[in-house]
Amino acid sequence: MSLFDTFDPDSEEIVRFELQRSYRPMEDFPETIVMTFQDKTFQALENVCPTEVITTLREGRDVPVHKLRWNGRDIGIFQTLVGGAGTAGLLEEALVMGAKKVLLYGSCGVLDLALAAGHFILPTQAYRDEGTSYHYLPVGNYVDVPTARRLGEIFDELRLPYVEGRVWTTDAIYRETRGNMEKRKADGCIAVDMECASAMAVAQFRGASVYQFLYAEDSLDGDAWDPRTMGDVPASDYEKYLRVALEVASRL
Repeated sequence: MSLFDTFDPDSEEIVRFELQRSYRPMEDFPETIVMTFQDKTFQALENVCPTEVITTLREGRDVPVHKLRWNGRDIGIFQTLVGGAGTAGLLEEALVMGAKKVLLYGSCGVLDLALAAGHFILPTQAYRDEGTSYHYLPVGNYVDVPTARRLGEIFDELRLPYVEGRVWTTDAIYRETRGNMEKRKADGCIAVDMECASAMAVAQFRGASVYQFLYAEDSLDGDAWDPRTMGDVPASDYEKYLRVALEVASRL
């Protein structure tokens, strides 16, 4: 048996969030949820609008869910884990709690030097160089992002510049080899991330609407890796990305 034999759509899951002690159903859990990665985002959130912690998810650690009002809409937001498996687990928990529309956003590396740091990227497909998606979908190289078109319309409404394209989702940040990077670039990938393929596989299997945008940080395109703004994003940019996410989420 190999990784490609793991898709088992006809068997019941043994471990479900509803069976865990941490599961607390809520009638008023927000239908629109934002998932993101950085601690500094939640420092910025304190300056953007008042929130309340309404519940806690648990995927290896306590994950508080904050609730806020934006443009007259109730929106939930929480800090997800880096990597496809952790993000998929927390996405599953949010869906069980009642989420209907989920916006995932965070940073990525670029495979095109022309994409400046901070530029917005909307994935249209994700290369499945990870393990999680093979438990949710049949074998295939790419998973589609069917929500990309609507997300692009919202970015247009907000007059935000962006590019669309394939992304390379990988589990192994320290095994992004030059050979694999060149293959993915030749295949049309413009960025590399660690969650998109997994999240979109969960969305398709569960029949949920998951949207994703990325903002560029480091570049793999060149004679040597260029970290650019990686690890050095100013607090003002975290607030800017957060405001974009809330504006987008309120229009989903």
